[in-house]
Amino acid sequence: MSAAERFIILPYRRNRGNLVPGEMRQASNAVSAEKIASAMSDRFVGVAAYAVMVDEETGDMTSPRLLAKHGEIADLNAA
Repeated sequence: MSAAERFIILPYRRNRGNLVPGEMRQASNAVSAEKIASAMSDRFVGVAAYAVMVDEETGDMTSPRLLAKHGEIADLNAA
């Protein structure tokens, strides 16, 4: 199993009163992820930038580490 660190941005919106994630975006590094999250923050209820470990063989993401948060976001570790 080979794992690599990846950087993702996850926007959130409200649907029928519930907080739901939007389409995930990737970034090339942590600084870029934080900048993208900040730029997206005025269009969504919440935006979060994470560093995650991705299993290169299966694509499974583990160990999310919050880099930046804007507004309301869900807890990825609770899932």
